[in-house]
Amino acid sequence: MVYTTVHLIRHGEVYNPDRVLYGRLEGYPLSARGREMAERVASTLQEQGADIVDVTASPLLRAQQTATPIAEGFGLDLGTDERVIEAGNHFEGTSVAKDPTHLLRPARMVKLINPWKPSWGEPYVEVIERMTAAIRDARARAVGHEAVLVSHQLPIWTMRRHLEGRSMVHDPRKRNTTLASITSLTFDDGTLITVDYAEPCRDLLPDSSTAVLP
Repeated sequence: MVYTTVHLIRHGEVYNPDRVLYGRLEGYPLSARGREMAERVASTLQEQGADIVDVTASPLLRAQQTATPIAEGFGLDLGTDERVIEAGNHFEGTSVAKDPTHLLRPARMVKLINPWKPSWGEPYVEVIERMTAAIRDARARAVGHEAVLVSHQLPIWTMRRHLEGRSMVHDPRKRNTTLASITSLTFDDGTLITVDYAEPCRDLLPDSSTAVLP
């Protein structure tokens, strides 16, 4: 038996005072609290004695900044994988959290009619395909050890629901993938045997008045 674990880590809090749905937009670095989250995740993995031999992140700045202290803490080079990038979203660039009426405009309402696809962005099936491939390759690079993939809320939560055999249709407000959370997939050879979840930054999470969008 060869056990390999791939940790799917969501990035830390982003500096986003206007609460823009930033999606794949350039920029949007971690906030001061987000940088603290990144350091906390790195120190948590070290304190747990994790056997990390590979650290890879989405190309987006917030993911790269979250992954950097992890890679540095384990003396590793940081890799980049486009396949773990944030999901595409038709509402990218809008401030829907501040003003939900953005969604009531006729041209935008049509994007909300099919939660199965979903019609408001990249199809779940495509997210699952690219995340599955990235996880498979990370597992191959870290056979018998542990790997880290720093990604984003929707890709991680969609992948978890898929692995647990649950429907992809869900309320985005109820995703159990908080900022800087760790979703750990452990494999026996190529067979998934456990899915674990941890929130090392629970005490640092913003409250509802300061919450940021994924």
